[in-house]
Amino acid sequence: MQKIWIKICGITREQDALAAAELGADAIGVVLYPPSPRAVEVDDIAAIVQSLPEKVQVVALFVDPEASLVEQALKTGLVDLLQFHGKESAEFCGQFDVPYMKALAVKPGSDLSAQFAQYGGAKYILLDSYDPHLPGGTGKTFDWQQVEQLPAALKARLVLAGGLNPANVAEAINRVCPFGVDVSSSVEASKGIKDRSKMKSFIEGVKTRG
Repeated sequence: MQKIWIKICGITREQDALAAAELGADAIGVVLYPPSPRAVEVDDIAAIVQSLPEKVQVVALFVDPEASLVEQALKTGLVDLLQFHGKESAEFCGQFDVPYMKALAVKPGSDLSAQFAQYGGAKYILLDSYDPHLPGGTGKTFDWQQVEQLPAALKARLVLAGGLNPANVAEAINRVCPFGVDVSSSVEASKGIKDRSKMKSFIEGVKTRG
């Protein structure tokens, strides 16, 4: 059975990053988008990730940032993967010479194959629920039927997000067959504060599917 890559996003505290790693997460995400209730500053990254094992990737999430903010984050030497959650062009995302993941909001009737092709240079494509007011973290699922029929070559770099939780993640993986999954709000005690038992249940759900 293929191992599913697991990312816990919206980490704001060192103890939550460590708990995610101990429980089996492959990556943690830090949100560098000031309007988010889970936002941190570039200067906070070191304290959050200082005790993480090297095998756990650090993902820096941005929403339509200035290039200078991305460069500032990269200068820490602590970021393994960039995640762009706004309307950034492929050219913008690719200019930093660092692997990146582009988030796309799935709307009814979306031509996902065309959107994947638009970001051919992305290491991963994250599919999230569409909300006209929020760039992510909605806690809502979208119609997985829209992605079930995608070619295997596209699914090989697909990270599924949007309303995943301990109760539905196994079904989501079995139906969609993504490379990885990304979760934030459903494993929290409050916004930006993770709940260890919820993270444990989510990761167990990923590992016990099928």
